[in-house]
Amino acid sequence: MPVLRVADAATAVSWYERLGFTKQWEHRFEPGYPAFVEIARDGVKLFLSEHTGDARPYTLVYLSVRDVGAVADEFGVPVTTAPWAREVELRDPDGNRLRVGTPAE
Repeated sequence: MPVLRVADAATAVSWYERLGFTKQWEHRFEPGYPAFVEIARDGVKLFLSEHTGDARPYTLVYLSVRDVGAVADEFGVPVTTAPWAREVELRDPDGNRLRVGTPAE
């Protein structure tokens, strides 16, 4: 399961909700400590971590979806066509890259 480094888990969760993800749970060792959060959408799960050693900044994750056009409309970005898929590339508030695609038929 991919782990994405985030500065503020609440901000990141709000952004990922626009992609249809929902927060499953959150863990902190103590109040005020960094958060570690699981989000999920249709069986796809991601971890969002405020812990500095858990993941590299600016990670790239590829997500396959049924309708990349709906994602493009939600974020106001153009769809590009490659031989393997129609795709968009998004950046979350922390600069992590999400390439979202609908496979070519």
